[in-house]
Amino acid sequence: MKYFGTDGVRGLAGKELTAELAMKIAVAAGIYFRENGSTNMVLLGKDTRRSGYMIETAIVAGLTSIGYNVRQIGPMPTPAVAFLTEDMRCDAGIMISASHNPYYDNGIKFFDKFGFKLDESEEAKIEEILHDNNLMTRALKQAMDIGAAKRVDDVIGRYIVHIKNSFPRNKTLKNLRIVLDTANGASYKVAPTVFKELGAEVFVLSDKPNGQNINDSCGALHPENLSSEVRRLRADVGFAFDGDADRLTVVDENGSMVNGDALLGILAIYLKENNKLANNKVVATVMSNQGLDDMLKSHGIELLRSKVGDKYVLEMMREHELNFGGEQSGHIIFADYAKTGDGLTSALQFAACMLQEKKSASQLASKLKPYPQILKNLKISEKKDLANLDGLRELENELKKAKIRSLFRYSGTEKVIRLLLEGKDEILLADKMNEVENFFKKALNG
Repeated sequence: MKYFGTDGVRGLAGKELTAELAMKIAVAAGIYFRENGSTNMVLLGKDTRRSGYMIETAIVAGLTSIGYNVRQIGPMPTPAVAFLTEDMRCDAGIMISASHNPYYDNGIKFFDKFGFKLDESEEAKIEEILHDNNLMTRALKQAMDIGAAKRVDDVIGRYIVHIKNSFPRNKTLKNLRIVLDTANGASYKVAPTVFKELGAEVFVLSDKPNGQNINDSCGALHPENLSSEVRRLRADVGFAFDGDADRLTVVDENGSMVNGDALLGILAIYLKENNKLANNKVVATVMSNQGLDDMLKSHGIELLRSKVGDKYVLEMMREHELNFGGEQSGHIIFADYAKTGDGLTSALQFAACMLQEKKSASQLASKLKPYPQILKNLKISEKKDLANLDGLRELENELKKAKIRSLFRYSGTEKVIRLLLEGKDEILLADKMNEVENFFKKALNG
């Protein structure tokens, strides 16, 4: 597909993702959603990027031009848009965000009427419509058939209530001192409100968005300030969200970042101990460490692996009728409460686990014993089909015999191949990585 990547449409705002393209994509998406629509209403949210105004206006123009009514809810987390789309009985939901990317990028994520992200076949249909000029032109409305747009400011309360309902009713956070980093992003209002209403002593970082400071040396990808503040304030735990709050990073009481796979394991075991883990199975991606598999097996939990991307995690969860899964990057899905990764829900569940286990964040994190891992990004001149690459299968078999797990995949946006090796012997890993690099340099830079 030309426009859709692993998580919607994304690019440099004003250059790759222009107002014109946003409007055309909105028209194409509206035509697609109308096929199964019933309310003629689309929910539209965004994060705090300056370009959000431009893209929001373009999307509104596109949708109203084909007769859709739009409900604009302003800066809200991506999982809030997913939840509110279904809760408000909309035909679809749209989130304007480039997630953890810098402010100059932006993106468009689509949700169906049930709050689920679109799969690849659905995105392909939207692109097909986008390139059908006759269909796009025929869909345009006139006079009173043109849609209307309305800003809705009171929906934040619905999402706050929903999030709080994911926290055990017999517990309170009143004995926890918590530091939050909202990344100057979409959770800057919601997150502090939720934790304060549940009784925590809350300190907030990066909650003053100005259009260009989203994810800027803060949030889930940059927890350094959070770590310092947790130590300085002698807090029990720190939670950092990314720009659209679908990702979580946890910092323990010592200021150390909790491994993403450890976070998945801790929460999976917590669910099982409370008889809330469906079918005793968990979905993670091919990127997760083998140590997670060992951790889960010791508690009678089976690990399934999907492709990278939280929508693929959710697809596998739905296929196997499971209610928990996620990525080591911090996208964690509690299907009983959310249709996509939800940083706030994950943070509340981690806090509930601390209270139930009566253990510190560092004690919980120590349960994971990760295998040594080497990850490298190799620049290449050509992306050849890996399935048909001469010698690759033999290389993978050699690594497997050496008890090394391997993963090779292309970047979706750059001429880069990502090389991952994992095993118990660090010296052997380093030697094998040299072999792997040399193999791909020859094979993909010829």
